[in-house]
Amino acid sequence: MIASLIALVALQPDELKFKKSVIDARFVSEGVAVGDVNRDGRLDVIAGNVWYEAPDWKANEIAPFVFVEPKSAWSNSFHNWAADLNSDGWVDQIVIGMPGEKAVWRENPKGNAGPWKEHLIWRNAGNESPLYEDLFRNGKRVLIMAYDDERLAWFEPAKDPYAEWICHNVSELKGSGSQRYSHGLGVGDVQLGKDRQNAIITRDGFYVWRNGPSGIVWMFVKTDLGADCAHMLVHNGGVLSTSAHARGVWWHQPTGNGFEKTTIDETISVTHAAVLATFGKSVNLVTGKRKWGHPPGVDPGSEEPHWLVRYELQGTKWVRHVIDEDSGVGTQFVVQDIDGDGLPDIVTSNKNGVFLFTQMSG
Repeated sequence: MIASLIALVALQPDELKFKKSVIDARFVSEGVAVGDVNRDGRLDVIAGNVWYEAPDWKANEIAPFVFVEPKSAWSNSFHNWAADLNSDGWVDQIVIGMPGEKAVWRENPKGNAGPWKEHLIWRNAGNESPLYEDLFRNGKRVLIMAYDDERLAWFEPAKDPYAEWICHNVSELKGSGSQRYSHGLGVGDVQLGKDRQNAIITRDGFYVWRNGPSGIVWMFVKTDLGADCAHMLVHNGGVLSTSAHARGVWWHQPTGNGFEKTTIDETISVTHAAVLATFGKSVNLVTGKRKWGHPPGVDPGSEEPHWLVRYELQGTKWVRHVIDEDSGVGTQFVVQDIDGDGLPDIVTSNKNGVFLFTQMSG
């Protein structure tokens, strides 16, 4: 049974206010990251081949900027993360482009001029929502993605930070989530009260792990977790997902026999990225429309307003609040306190540009 739990009250006054800043009106990236690039104590924004220096958001090239036509082409940057990968005290950039392209990291030049040196992580990266997460809850983030159109795996840096990363297979050959254009991937605890471990989640089920005599062993638990989607987010053992190229936002709640699907919103479309965040004391699912995930007119609602929205969990209902109507999300974005006031902000990058939504106090 599919029920609707959304309170469609987007027009009511929103108790949370955000100040919108257009950091860059160009199409530079579908993903974005945040980190103190120049070690001045402020968080900067990193998007594709450009980093933006806080607080005025001056653009600096990481690699030469190349214009691409938003209606018919894609950037070389779908997912970005910031991390000090060579332990030199300077934030570096992880970049994954189109599904099936290589995964790389770019070395921060420590304030020196010129392009950032690029290092190979892995020969290709599949799945439309690769992740960089603390999978094993040990304080170390790893990449979770498919490769060779054959397997889903997790990757960790080698002892030599400049070497190719170490691949650890999760799926069997052609297992769930392993295809180049697989839609839907997540990390979280969907077995509450059991092992309290993170699982790797796909549309068709989830992978759980245990320590075996020869290392970690992965087992697949088959279950229906809905249609093609973007990031799969875990809340209280349930899985939230958003439609990547059609309409729909869903909540899959655990039952004794799997998961029951509930439709949160069936109006918004092409929500190709999502983040679970806390604003005040409330859990919020943040998402929005991706501009031209396929060429104009292909996806349902392609030319509708590019909303950035949050769904606030109030009891058993998700209340929709429209944050903005002319920006949206890309394939990955960040919710984080950017200005140091203790309130989470939102940074997005897509074919409309690069945007910062600063949460206002009071």
